[in-house]
Amino acid sequence: MTGMTTVTEAEVLRDALGLLKDREQVAERLLASSAKHSFDPDEELDWDAPFEDGKWFWPPELVSLYGTPLWKRMSEEQRILLSQHEAAALASLGIWFEIILMQLLVRHIYDKAATSAHVRYALTEIEDECRHSKMFARLISHGGTPWYPVSRAHQNLGRVFKTISTTPGSFTATLLGEEVLDWMQRLTFPDERVQPLVRGVTRIHVVEEARHVRYAREELRRQMLTAPRWSQEFTRVTSGEFARVFSVAFVNPEVYTNVGLDQREALAQVKASGHRREVMQNGSKRLTDFLDDIGVLRGVGRRLWKSSGLLA
Repeated sequence: MTGMTTVTEAEVLRDALGLLKDREQVAERLLASSAKHSFDPDEELDWDAPFEDGKWFWPPELVSLYGTPLWKRMSEEQRILLSQHEAAALASLGIWFEIILMQLLVRHIYDKAATSAHVRYALTEIEDECRHSKMFARLISHGGTPWYPVSRAHQNLGRVFKTISTTPGSFTATLLGEEVLDWMQRLTFPDERVQPLVRGVTRIHVVEEARHVRYAREELRRQMLTAPRWSQEFTRVTSGEFARVFSVAFVNPEVYTNVGLDQREALAQVKASGHRREVMQNGSKRLTDFLDDIGVLRGVGRRLWKSSGLLA
């Protein structure tokens, strides 16, 4: 029947990174890995242990104000408190993002063969994201900090994006949300200065997100070769705009007020901080190199990525 998606692909696809692997073989490997290395955070982590005095909730070098004049005036206790609120804000951002991602994944598999490994892995990833969102919510509640929702404007932009996003656009946004946080979490979970519970949460997330990144990268490469030209162009623009939204949403201004800092002064110093710009660009570099290789960072989209501060 014309138009039917076959479970095994016969065509050979190649991009600047080389031959693409068979979609079903990739999914089968990811399913096998999920069976071996998946975690139940409720059972895996010690939620009853108290936080340890003097330990950070996020590596200090990754805290937004690190190295600024304001940071130098803050006491150690206030710096650690800011790290706790920023960790809660990032967990809140993660929940917002993962809820969007789950909806995009469901859309992606809506008209695909439910018996395929590709669809079964997407459903497995949705299970992972449900656990991650609950884990992040429990971490926020456990620390006694507020939940930090994104702004109303970004909430509404998320609604628009979910509605109009192309399939390659969805996978580009997926990688943006996953890879920058993943880079930060890979620095966090081995860091003995950080609270054990936070390290445990980030370890689980890093292990399981590695599969999600592989799935999204493989599918995005395929989409940038097979999607209609208009869809590819639309993806370049929407991904650049999403990068701009994401870079702003990464710091929730309320954290500064809640630790006793002047919000306007703090935001101005973060914006002027060369260290912070370097952190965000380092966190994005693996992703932006990949997107450049497969043809996403072109034209208007590239200019939007540059204006987001995530692309040097």
